[in-house]
This record gives sequence, C-alpha cells and structure tokens, in this order.
Amino acid sequence: MHLTDDFLGFIALSPSSYHAAAAVERRLTQEGFLRQDDTEEWDARPGGHVMVRGGAVVAWWVPEDASPESGFRIIGSHTDSPGFKLKPRGDLGSHGWQQAGVEVYGGPILASWLDRELALAGRIVLADGSVKLVNTGPVLRIPHVAIHLDRSVNSGLTLNPQRHMQPVFAVGEPDVSIIDVIADIADVEPSDIVSHDLITVPTQHGEVFGAHGDFIASARLDNLSSVHPSMTALIEASKSDDASSDILVLAAFDHEEVGSSSTTGAGGPLLEEVLTRTALALGADEDERRRMFNRSTLVSADAAHSIHPNFSDKHDPVNYPIMGSGPVLKVNANQRYASNALTAGMWARACQIAGVPHQVFAGNNDVPCGSTIGPISATRLGIETVDVGIPLLSMHSAREMAGVKDLLWFEQALEAYLVN
Repeated sequence: MHLTDDFLGFIALSPSSYHAAAAVERRLTQEGFLRQDDTEEWDARPGGHVMVRGGAVVAWWVPEDASPESGFRIIGSHTDSPGFKLKPRGDLGSHGWQQAGVEVYGGPILASWLDRELALAGRIVLADGSVKLVNTGPVLRIPHVAIHLDRSVNSGLTLNPQRHMQPVFAVGEPDVSIIDVIADIADVEPSDIVSHDLITVPTQHGEVFGAHGDFIASARLDNLSSVHPSMTALIEASKSDDASSDILVLAAFDHEEVGSSSTTGAGGPLLEEVLTRTALALGADEDERRRMFNRSTLVSADAAHSIHPNFSDKHDPVNYPIMGSGPVLKVNANQRYASNALTAGMWARACQIAGVPHQVFAGNNDVPCGSTIGPISATRLGIETVDVGIPLLSMHSAREMAGVKDLLWFEQALEAYLVN
C-alpha cells in the first residue's frame, strides 16, 4: 500500500498542472536533484537535475560515464487534465446568484462535473511580476437541474457548456467577485492580481475501494497515473548500480488535453532543448548530438481504456485490456499512437525483466481513437517511441478509476526500461 498512499498524496498536492510540476520538482530535489534555471549555463555533471517551466517539468539523470556516445532513455507524460478554466473576466450573475465564468478545457465528461464541490487551482500573476500557486479549496459547484423541473433528465440530458456549466460561488452578494474570493485565500489584495491560469478540480480526496481494495477513485488519474510512476521510477533507477551510460529523462508536459501546441507542451521546444543542451554540455558536436538522438528511445506514458463491463461493444473483441492485469501497450494503424514493432518489443522486454504482466490495446474500427504526446514527440525529435499506460475507466470524468496493482506494475516496468 505504500506506493498507493504515496500516489494519493501526490494527487492531493497536484490539483493543477502547475502544482504537479512543482510537486515533482520538490520530490526530486529532496532526492538530491539540482534545480536548473533555463536562463543559466547548462549543468550536465553526473547526478540528477530538474527544471520547471510553467506547468511542465523535465528531469534528467547523468551517469558518471555519460558522453557523446550515450543515448537518452526518456519517459514522457503530461500534467494537465480536462476541466473548466476561469475566464479573464470571471464574474457572471443570474437572478441573485454569483457565478464564475469558465471555459471548457479539453474534453471533460460534462455531466460528471455536476453536483461536486470544486476548487480553482493554478497560478496567479501579481502586479510586481511574481507568480503564486493557488488552491482555493471548495468554493464552486455546478448544480444539476431537479428532475421535477426536467423529466427528461434521465433519458435525454443535453448540457450546453455556456448555459449549463457555469458554477456558483455565492448568492445575494453582488459586490463579491471571484477574484475577491481568490485574493482572500491567496492572502493578497484583489488589485494585485493582474492575470491568472486557474482551472477547476474536484475537492473530494482519492480513495481506495473495492471488495479487496483493488481500485483507486480520484480526479486527474489521466495523467497523474503516469507522472507519479515515472517520477518514482526515475528516483529508483538513479540509485541502481546496473544502469547503463544512457542519460535518464523524465518529461512531464502541459497542455496535452488541448493538443500540446504550446511552449510547455510536447509540440513545443522544451524536451528538444533539454536533450540538446545536455548533449552539448557533454561535448557533443552537431553530428554527435544527432547520433545521440538516434540511440535514444521514448516511452510515452498515458492512460489507456480498460474494457468497460457495460459498454464492451466499444472495444475490439480481441485487443482489449482489463483493469488489474498490468500495463498496456497502445497501438494504432493510423499513428494516433507511436508504437511500432521494434518499440513494442522493447516494452515487452522491460515488462519481462520487471516480472510484470502486460496487455495490448487496439481500437474498435467503429470508434475513433484518441492520441497522446507519443506521435507529437516522435515527429519532432525523430526518436523511436512506444505508447503505454495503465487501464482506466471513466477517463475524462471528474472522478476516474484505476487498478492498484496496475500502478505498482507500471512503476516497475518503467524502472526496468530505464535501468536495463
């Protein structure tokens, strides 16, 4: 249960992408990793290094014998989750109610966000240019309409994102703005807040449940269920006496849920910059840097879809995973996932070395397939990539579901990939 408890604690510390990046940095510095400022000279000395940029975090472990003859072993994931982002002018009012004006972020299951106590979490920028992380705690709720007022609510519910998904935070207090609420919690003056990146997150804590405690229920399992195992695998691999001369890298990006096209997303320059600056600091010239990339591999770690007992027709009849049976290899003929035969074999060997079971997901031809950072990073970097994850149910719900054993097995397989 130690890993599960640690994971649930990590989720509680990570209500937004910015908090998740900070939590990873904090854990790694406790383990001896050194903070890297991206405006300073690059540090590729042996040992661990970590850099945060907004809601993204990259860490790398340089072995004693690292050189331009090394490669990179990379685990990529993402820190963001679907939700509702507070608009720049975030106050609405209707019939005496005070509401927060929000915009849909990513692809949430709208109905799952109703009747839950919600926090706003993320960052605020102050008038002096400083940045402060904020987690308001339970201040918002999106109330459902009563069945007495809409008898079709159980048969034909249609939610309009603009009309039906604006949360309430007060009633009969027209002079109170959402910025006032945020400022009070952040212990700053409302006039000091000049901008913000704040997203909703359910405030209900993660729980272990099931007949034998086999399941986890929580917000943000997509994709903290990959970020945390990646982090713990890097920590354990950095302590191993069996590691190769390859540089070990964790890259947890922001904005995957909205396409990854940002300075801190997988489509941006962040990972390439870290790899290139590390190679140069090790003395590589341009040709040697390119050869280092060609020796490298990337594990794109993101959640997978467990077969659903009530919607099994949504899955391929053969290539489906089930919760509690191990991490999942994800493949797609149309390159929505970056796995190929070579990288699939690499992942199978990692699972075999770790002694953990593994499964495969390929989509039903009648059901469109999602995607990950895998194809984006592979295209940008030219590095061989495999897409993997643990199976979830209720993906993109306000409260998702995972398997306890899968989380442990995933960490062990990722560690085996980094070390062996």
